Amino acid sequence: MSPRSYRMGQRQAEVDETRARIVAAARVHLSETGGLSLDAVARRADVARATVYYQFGSKTGLLEAVCDALADQGGMARLAEAFGLADPWAAVDRFVEVMGGFWAVDRVCTRRLRALAALDDEVGRVIADRDARRREGAAVLAARLPAAPPDAAGLLFVLTAFETYDALAAELAGTAAAGDDLTAAVPAVTRLVRAALGAEQAEA
Repeated sequence: MSPRSYRMGQRQAEVDETRARIVAAARVHLSETGGLSLDAVARRADVARATVYYQFGSKTGLLEAVCDALADQGGMARLAEAFGLADPWAAVDRFVEVMGGFWAVDRVCTRRLRALAALDDEVGRVIADRDARRREGAAVLAARLPAAPPDAAGLLFVLTAFETYDALAAELAGTAAAGDDLTAAVPAVTRLVRAALGAEQAEA
């Protein structure tokens, strides 16, 4: 490796580390305050405010990066498995499971993000775009189901929302379920989805 290539690689590693530190700071700030101040994120990440803008371009860019980090950590790439399964009900079950794992990654941060989306238009647009992707996926899977109700896509979309897993996990925490990890709600969400989308009638 030439000295120039080494320096470029070292520089890129430094840029990547700074970027990751800013995203982590944004997640902590969201979780602790329920807001997203670029000045506060910069201070927490120990960088200049200009560095945040250089890395992400805008608050929207930072929000997108936070959502991407949550998706990567939450295994959202595994959604491809759901769409590749031949059995339509197994595909829906996998969709429910993957969404549960994603929502469980950083429950507090996700809760704050979605609450802030109702108050901040910029956050709202980012979250709405992410939800639109899930809606499209739900529509594809619902269309494959035999004898599904006309509103199957909408039902699958609603039942795989963060709020569904969050509420169910909170209820299960008071029972024999282990802790309040959102993945504990996956079996309950799976049953709800199957009942709402007519799995019993299809299998009869």
